Amino acid sequence: MSEVVNQSEINTVAWKACDTFRGVVDPAEYKNYILVFLFLKYLSDVWKDKVEQYSKELKGDKERINRRLRRERFVLPDGCDFDSLFNKRNETNIGEIINIALDEIEEANKAKLEGVFRNIDFNSEALGETKERNKRLKHLIEDFADSRLDLRPSRIGNQDIIGNTYEYLISHFASDSGKKGGEFYTPREVAVLMAKLLEPKSGARICDPACGSGSLLIRVADEVIDQNYALYGQESNGSTWALCRMNMFLHGKDSARIEWGSTLSNPKLIEGDSLMKFDVVVANPPFSLDKWGAETAAIDKPYRRFHRGVPPKSKADYAFITHMIETTVESTGKVGVIAPHGVLFRGGSEGKIRKQLIEENLLETVIGLPANLFFGTGIPAAILIFNRGKQTTDVLFIDGSNGYEQAKTQNRLRSTDIEKIIQSHKDFLTIDKYTYRAPFEEIKANDFNLNLPRYVDTFEVEEEVDIEAARREIEELELELAKARKEISQYLTEISQ
Repeated sequence: MSEVVNQSEINTVAWKACDTFRGVVDPAEYKNYILVFLFLKYLSDVWKDKVEQYSKELKGDKERINRRLRRERFVLPDGCDFDSLFNKRNETNIGEIINIALDEIEEANKAKLEGVFRNIDFNSEALGETKERNKRLKHLIEDFADSRLDLRPSRIGNQDIIGNTYEYLISHFASDSGKKGGEFYTPREVAVLMAKLLEPKSGARICDPACGSGSLLIRVADEVIDQNYALYGQESNGSTWALCRMNMFLHGKDSARIEWGSTLSNPKLIEGDSLMKFDVVVANPPFSLDKWGAETAAIDKPYRRFHRGVPPKSKADYAFITHMIETTVESTGKVGVIAPHGVLFRGGSEGKIRKQLIEENLLETVIGLPANLFFGTGIPAAILIFNRGKQTTDVLFIDGSNGYEQAKTQNRLRSTDIEKIIQSHKDFLTIDKYTYRAPFEEIKANDFNLNLPRYVDTFEVEEEVDIEAARREIEELELELAKARKEISQYLTEISQ
């Protein structure tokens, strides 16, 4: 029977391991070393459990044990486990030893882990000169040797301890990384909201074309009750792509297909000469990305993603949106995308694209979110839901900008805020000061401008002040103040005598 394991304690111990690099390496970089090491520790602990289990079952028969181990979901070559590295932690070339172990793990698991460690170098001068680097790596190894970081399944049971810890670290790295944090992580509460809004069904193909570390994609997949789905993603940053691959593996989503490359200039999720089609497409792409490849978009002939128009070269928002829409299944596909409010009202080519999307009856819901929800930016964002299976030509506007909890560094959605938005989306009705169901003709009359204040009036009329009552209250307060002053004066006279 597995012991009771404290998730927060494991999270704290893993986070403390970052002390080795703080002040030496940028958080956006040292996250890779910590997360790779956590991944290695997990592989080692799972492997250790399997070796012990099969050794008992097969009474030490090495040939049969090895045959059974080769059929596991991954293979850990001899000498590449955490314990072997711990025993070599004092070696003068420990960085090189770690690199070799990671290379061998990749080689032994090409189908699932090829390329995952290619962007990480434990022998890099970024970790300091040789003597300092060796010292830091030794500390790192010893930190992960903490008994509280024993991740063997026989100890932690079927709980998703490792997946939760990985997510915990990624969210903290996003917070520490400033502007870069938003590039690889969507806040958990926003991801939960997106997943519940899109309601993926059993058998769904789910895709995130700007998947970052994969947390949003995982959250959407977890909404499928029977876990019958296929996951796809693409990420342009090599290091973040590797984190996503590891994140998928740690959450037991080994079969997820995650491609490396720019979705806009080099889409990798294709079938034959066409873009793959998905039931649900979700993303939190970088806001208003500059230099996204507008100059080549006009010749995007095989995929015809920009037939409604080419977005401006300095703002890729509608490039991502139109790509996502073009990759959905006809008549049933759904899109959920997080974008800056500018996509709702900017003119030019964006205005023309927006107009056509509304005329095609693809836009279903516009949701305004609170400011300061996302890492790296304080601006408020919006969620746009597109639905190829819409049953009405109306569009629902939800102003959720005032529903949040204020935290130290950023705001967060509460469960009540999430539930209110989800229920409003389902009901698709006008609620005074919160939602508005706008007919197509009204949106057309507004020249297809989707700015939320045009549709949801949140203005509160202030109560009239009763001047006479206020005057009487002031007089009463002045009398009380005069009385208090007189009493204090008496006390002071008594004390001085």
